Amino acid sequence: MTYADRAAEFRALHRAGHPLLLPNAWDHASAAALAHSGFAAIGTTSLGVASAAGKADATGDTREETLRLARGLARLPALITVDIEGGFAERPADVAKLAAELAGAGVVGVNIEDGRPDGTLTDTTIQCELIRAIKETVPDLFVNARTDTYWLRAGEAGETERRAAAYQQAGADGLFVPALQDEKTIATLVTTFDLPLNILYAPGRLTYNHLTDLGVRRVSTGSLLFRASLHAAVTTAQAVERGDALPEGLPSYAEAAALSGPWER
Repeated sequence: MTYADRAAEFRALHRAGHPLLLPNAWDHASAAALAHSGFAAIGTTSLGVASAAGKADATGDTREETLRLARGLARLPALITVDIEGGFAERPADVAKLAAELAGAGVVGVNIEDGRPDGTLTDTTIQCELIRAIKETVPDLFVNARTDTYWLRAGEAGETERRAAAYQQAGADGLFVPALQDEKTIATLVTTFDLPLNILYAPGRLTYNHLTDLGVRRVSTGSLLFRASLHAAVTTAQAVERGDALPEGLPSYAEAAALSGPWER
């Protein structure tokens, strides 16, 4: 299967049937386990990648870790999309170069955000230049344009629609609005824009089925799986110390070792 074929397959996952449930991995083993369990597409979580490297999230400091991980994940029998934070660069040409490297490795999508570490939003014109540069360099790459209007409480609904319109015009393939859980606003975005809407799953809030009914086309887990794994590691260690029963279904040594491959698409 060619790169164009896999890119088209990933794009189609946003349009047919139920929304794409996109689990987010933070290293090769977590992604391989998800692929082995049958998920057709897997994303990465910038928090997980950064924390695993001992670095802070969303500071633009994990370009090399992200690229190195992506090169390995692209060998898995799953479609891979990568969180590149704000692009790890300011110049559109540099962001486009990263996108080309990722596509060259086999990655079919990227997630690029307009939120910045200081709590502000990137100027819309500048963000559109980044999106446009990526699409001009790698037309088949799925660009999921993330706006942090709700995450940072920066204007929220009105600003979200303004930015969605601009990002769509710039060539974005999808719209991601983390922290948005208002049903009316979700429904408005779904009907107003042709871009498939991506919502971050929030435990205790809107369920996957409810988001399906609202017309959402992609549901991401974000850092949830990474945080759950940390909790599981600590609670398992505590169970050993207390002599409590361990969770059932733990992979064996051989099963965990097999996650390193080899894999065939």
